[in-house]
Amino acid sequence: MEYNIHDAKSNLSKLIVQAIEGKEVVISKAGKPLVKLVRIVSDQKKKRKIGIYQGETKITKDFFEPLSKEEISGFIS
Repeated sequence: MEYNIHDAKSNLSKLIVQAIEGKEVVISKAGKPLVKLVRIVSDQKKKRKIGIYQGETKITKDFFEPLSKEEISGFIS
């Protein structure tokens, strides 16, 4: 559904409910669409597993050594 700015301000709560239900809500000015109101999908349902790469990676002593000029120039160019 398409609404002008005045109607959108007056009915914002209803428009939010429509967007949550998956309906397309477009807000326009002077008949030209400006914005689309959409639902944000939360990432909270995905739980991260802590330490899934534990023991699979190693940092050797040379990791802490200074980089050569050639290596540094590779980052810059």
